Amino acid sequence: MLSYAEIALSVRALVEYAFSSGSLEPGFRSGAAMVEGTRSHQLIQKQYKEGDRKEVYLKTEIPRGNLLFIIDGRCDGLLAAGDGSLTVEEIKSMSGTPDSSLEGREVHWAQAFMYAYILTQDLDLPAIQVKLTYVQRGSGEQYSLYRGMTREALTAFAEETVARYAPYAEMMVRYKAKREESIHSLSFPFPAYRPGQRHFAAAVYTSIAEGANLFAQAPTGIGKTMSTLFPAVKALGEDKISGIFYLTAKTVTRIAAQEAVIMLNSQGLHLHVIALTAKEKACFREEGICGADACPFAEGYYDRINAAMIDMLEHETLMTRETIAGYARKHEVCPFEFSLDAAYACDVVICDYNYVYDPRISLKRMSEERKKKTALLVDEAHNLVDRGREMYSASLTKAPFLALQRQYKTAYPRLSSAAKAVNAFFIALRKSCGDKGAGEWSEYPGELPELLELFAAEAELELLQPSSLITPAAEEGEAGSLLDTFYAVQGMLRTFKTYDERYITYAEVRSGDVYLKLFNLDPSHLLQQMAKSFRSQILFSATLAPLSYYRDMIGAGEEDYSLSLSSPFHKEQWQVSVLPVSTRYHDREASLQPLSDALQGMVSRKGNYLVFFPSYLYLKNVYEVFTEKYPEVTTLLQGSGMSETERENFLAAFRPDNPDTLLGFAVLGGIFSEGVDLPGDRLNGVMVVGVGLPQVGLERNLLRSYFQSQGKNGFDYAYVYPGMCKVQQAGGRLIRSENDSGTIVLADDRFLQNSYRQLLPEEWRDYFVMA
Repeated sequence: MLSYAEIALSVRALVEYAFSSGSLEPGFRSGAAMVEGTRSHQLIQKQYKEGDRKEVYLKTEIPRGNLLFIIDGRCDGLLAAGDGSLTVEEIKSMSGTPDSSLEGREVHWAQAFMYAYILTQDLDLPAIQVKLTYVQRGSGEQYSLYRGMTREALTAFAEETVARYAPYAEMMVRYKAKREESIHSLSFPFPAYRPGQRHFAAAVYTSIAEGANLFAQAPTGIGKTMSTLFPAVKALGEDKISGIFYLTAKTVTRIAAQEAVIMLNSQGLHLHVIALTAKEKACFREEGICGADACPFAEGYYDRINAAMIDMLEHETLMTRETIAGYARKHEVCPFEFSLDAAYACDVVICDYNYVYDPRISLKRMSEERKKKTALLVDEAHNLVDRGREMYSASLTKAPFLALQRQYKTAYPRLSSAAKAVNAFFIALRKSCGDKGAGEWSEYPGELPELLELFAAEAELELLQPSSLITPAAEEGEAGSLLDTFYAVQGMLRTFKTYDERYITYAEVRSGDVYLKLFNLDPSHLLQQMAKSFRSQILFSATLAPLSYYRDMIGAGEEDYSLSLSSPFHKEQWQVSVLPVSTRYHDREASLQPLSDALQGMVSRKGNYLVFFPSYLYLKNVYEVFTEKYPEVTTLLQGSGMSETERENFLAAFRPDNPDTLLGFAVLGGIFSEGVDLPGDRLNGVMVVGVGLPQVGLERNLLRSYFQSQGKNGFDYAYVYPGMCKVQQAGGRLIRSENDSGTIVLADDRFLQNSYRQLLPEEWRDYFVMA
């Protein structure tokens, strides 16, 4: 009996692979296209009469060689005529005006033909009519095309379609056999587990197997990356899951994940892993964005992408930015779009949080079925709280609308008028802010959505014109472009739909401009909603304390697991002291000399040291005093807006064989205080200045009031917990292995208070108080 390898895929995925052709659309792509597509479907389906059916689920099996294609999908409409004949309808939205010259795209006909094929097989029909309906976004104007198809013609079409997909399917069958064998024989890549590491790995595997979420406080030295990735790969090999997303907040943690994969590959693992890079970094063009002029990597993209995909997946396992760029150049395809297309084919995707949690950027083509079999490994999960607030908030300023009102007054009066209406709203808003120059409201302004909808509709029509890809320059001193403003408006329109009691609206007059923000106070609900389709979330960090706060802010359910692990290192590896000096804002001038003297005491033994400050201004003030008094000490200064090369050079200076003492001045919560690995004698001591409290401001005070009203300690939620997380992260740079030792100086008298002391890692609490 012939044994088939089953290939399960949707009708849409099949036909898009087989029939997509042509170029990537340069520049602007409507952010409203998906929403408008749904509206277009609903508009047509409301016209159906009794006996007509919508969203009809269809499924078929097509054998080819040793492959069995299991193909399914939902056709938009199945229409019954009075004579008993059937018509299958496929509905598509479009930006242009549909008319009699329209022939329909091949891929759209192909999708309709596949549904028609399944129906002729299931219902034993000799023929069927196929209807392709286009609806103009915005106006709702529609035009339908018809083709009569016989069962024989549709059968030949379906077989040809499957034949086009078969080479890719055969390659993936070969790959999966090799993958399963490699995972089955894969061993833990170290001679032994570190203390607590086996327990952590087991908890990760159990959570994934059960489809549960896990919040894990895992101190530095546990080996968090391998403790999560290894059991997740094992779960994949045992078909508990079919995919893994390793989510990071920063480049350094993405690199750590890649290095873990390299180590597993050296143990024989054969697994498709891809690391996604931001578009501006991946792009081959100097400006980093799609422009109006022709791009050779966008032109004919869909004609070359299948060959590029098979080539890369056949020959590579770990696909980094450099790997993707090499194949993109070889096949002349856009590297960013290529990476996104490849991500859907890979087992492990290493990427930023926003590819899962941000509705603007998330991988929208991922099916709900695949999500149900995908595990999320969320590294440095403490970052998800503020990142979540950022993702689900939205803001606008007045200046771009005034600029666009002027720019398009003659060229496009309707767009100018729409911008003028929004500008007038902001003028009234400025008046409502009164003498304080600020205002707060529990609801957003009721008239704003309609104004923004009108603006977005006119802006989209203009942006879809080829000539608009180069936006008229703003007048000197005025802000924004049409494209940037359109996306900001779309973000606010999207946020209106999620706005609830967890939001507040505020406005401020800033330097003559008016700023309006829909501020998300509590991202837990939306983070939970975005992740609930996935099988399991493993949220882990060295600083996920207190766990109750992070469970609350990320959105844990009662059934979700929690795990707190002890440090695998010994207390003796740290020499911790507290310098009881006030670093509060009004005391900072008086603290400059004591801090400089304490730094000199810390670096009196030759080695490499880092000191972290709560602000760049404070850092510079201490730096000036210290270098004037102790010029013999070699110092490094973190600059604002450092390039990647400058960052690398800063870290490279921390060599284990430095002939002289080196002291680096850095910002608490900045690029060098988290995710940086300086093991052994690359780092001998750290001073943390202050308790890390965020700067007092409107948003932090809004958070404080909100959480206080929810029966929580508002000051802790808004200030203390986020601040002490930064302290732990900075101090965590010191001890990275069981052979490391060093000095930590905590410079602030508040560390003597029990409320702050209890938030320190246990191994830091037996500190020495400096005189």
